[in-house]
Amino acid sequence: MSTTINELGWDLYSLDHEDANGQFEFDFMYSDALTMCDRFIFFRLMAKEYAKQEGLMATLMPKPFSNKTGNGAHFNMSIYDKESGENLFACDPEKDPKGLGLTPLGYSFIAGVIKHGRALCAVFAPTVNSYKRLIRQGDMAYFSWAPVFNSFGSNNRTNSIRVPMNGGRCESRNADGAVNPYLAATLVLAAGLEGIKEGLDPGDPQEDNLYELSEQQRKDRGIEFLPQNLAEAVKAFADDPFIEKTLGKELRDEFIRYKQNEWDSYHQSVSEWEIERYSHLF
Repeated sequence: MSTTINELGWDLYSLDHEDANGQFEFDFMYSDALTMCDRFIFFRLMAKEYAKQEGLMATLMPKPFSNKTGNGAHFNMSIYDKESGENLFACDPEKDPKGLGLTPLGYSFIAGVIKHGRALCAVFAPTVNSYKRLIRQGDMAYFSWAPVFNSFGSNNRTNSIRVPMNGGRCESRNADGAVNPYLAATLVLAAGLEGIKEGLDPGDPQEDNLYELSEQQRKDRGIEFLPQNLAEAVKAFADDPFIEKTLGKELRDEFIRYKQNEWDSYHQSVSEWEIERYSHLF
């Protein structure tokens, strides 16, 4: 995988064994949005093909094991001036009142993403299984570090949007390995640009471990939960007029129909968990 990524000219700069057994993270250099979407799709196919050649299976399924960390596909985003090459999100942290090394334009972009964050979750996390990843802990001995809140902060992985320590970009962390990158990139870019156009302010960054806040503390800070299942995400998607404005009615409606059918099919099936729990109890 590493050799091929470099031979393709993607410039692999980090390869890391992640938390779960057999889980790896590949980091290669950024490019324009469309190119990165193409590379993600090819990466997913390449991983599965190389594993198949070894008699193995590779998966980017969001939550393949209930007791292990899930597979994210974080969107790292910034806007550059095409002529000068200047990163329009980056500034000296000492000149940033919030201290994260972002320009007002960068914060407005984040505010637009948060404004539509619950609706965007349907495309960032598009499957029933996705929402088994977006939990605080679940069937694990430690925190999942997956986002459950529609919020932003610095190098704090309990927010859905993180601004890394070196600033100059933001990372949307609720996207997972099942994402359609073209659809998600279209909507998150439109949301961010709306935030810039309207001069929105996301407020102060959340620096605490949000998993540990009480419900009253969360409400006092105005922090919303992200959708907690696919049905809730699709409803948020359907209820936000921004989606139709961006995608058009036909694509919006088709996505809703497809995902509602997926939820209905899941909800109407009977799992082994249900049989084991209820068949002898009642």
